[in-house]
Amino acid sequence: MKVLILLFYLSSVGGAWLLGTRTRDQDEEEPRKPKLPRDYLTGLNFLLNDETDKAVDIFIKMLEVDSDTVETHLAVGKLFRRRGEVDRAIRIHQNLIARPQLESIHREQAMFELGQDYLSAGVFDRAERIFTELTTDKTHSPKALLTLIDIYQQEKSWQKAIDAAVKYQTITKNNMYSVISHYYCELAEQAFNKNELHQADNYLENALAINKNCVRASLLFAKVRMRQGDYQSASRHLKKIRDQNPSYLSESIDLLAQCYEKLNLEEELVVYLKDLVEEHPRVPVVLILAERIRKWKGDKVAANFVVEYVRRYPSLRGLYLFVNLYISSVEGRAKEDLHILQNLMKKVLSNKPDYQCTSCGFSGKTLHWQCPGCRQWNTIQPIHSLEERTA
Repeated sequence: MKVLILLFYLSSVGGAWLLGTRTRDQDEEEPRKPKLPRDYLTGLNFLLNDETDKAVDIFIKMLEVDSDTVETHLAVGKLFRRRGEVDRAIRIHQNLIARPQLESIHREQAMFELGQDYLSAGVFDRAERIFTELTTDKTHSPKALLTLIDIYQQEKSWQKAIDAAVKYQTITKNNMYSVISHYYCELAEQAFNKNELHQADNYLENALAINKNCVRASLLFAKVRMRQGDYQSASRHLKKIRDQNPSYLSESIDLLAQCYEKLNLEEELVVYLKDLVEEHPRVPVVLILAERIRKWKGDKVAANFVVEYVRRYPSLRGLYLFVNLYISSVEGRAKEDLHILQNLMKKVLSNKPDYQCTSCGFSGKTLHWQCPGCRQWNTIQPIHSLEERTA
């Protein structure tokens, strides 16, 4: 592949030289016998001796940069970068930028490619400087801002990511509110982990101000209030998720049960959960409700409640919940058979992911607000929600 790239370069150098020679010959009465430049032969010798670095340096110097050849430089630089030979790509693009006669449009193209080179090499500080400079260029500003956003996400520089996203939204009119709300949530989580609860409040208020349906902000707000001992306020934030996005009810239901228990309102919790199951049937809701029924009326009544749910909304997780409750109410061979079924379902479910990305299909056991696969925000959802939605 290296040889092919360099041969492409050689043809460009040779073509440019021959064109120049032919033009000069047309102006002369007696055409001269064409002679290959000495540097061309030297570069070819380096190439044949597998000294590609030296060959690249020679050919870069030979190829005159103008409007006809700049695309050749850019194309070869991209080829080297895609091959993982970032050092060579950097040298080519730096050589372009250093040419004083280069037109501004081509200089900005070369700067953008050099920024991509540094990004590929993991040299984020240099890439950031280049793309920040390009944000003032009307042509490259949107792409430069998107690249800066990606850099800031990787560096976890969330305030910078917010600033870049706001500027990108202003320029392109593309809605970035959902993404920006996650950046504020990232800042809120950092503050929460440092026990800076007032600062966390401010970030979460900003998140909900620009995206009232931000489930993550409501969950974090509830955790902040629970740490402060304000379970009434925490439960209000958790109940908002029902309207924000019921697919994430499973993330809130256990916290909600804790709040009701702290407030000694378990009967009110059961009433609320029964209403919730009717509107949004979800296994985690049924699990919490079945546990409360079991405490008050025993395993058999709880199992009957769950089996009614499974009949209406069949799923492996629902069936597993029913077996766990029903197994204590039987004896003998039936109990042994149920133990076999219980262990089999437990094994099957342990190998199944709990969350899946609706964009790229990435799956896992942990909820990521930004998908590790496609890097989209808010595309990963609980599996049980996806299953029950299609049931």
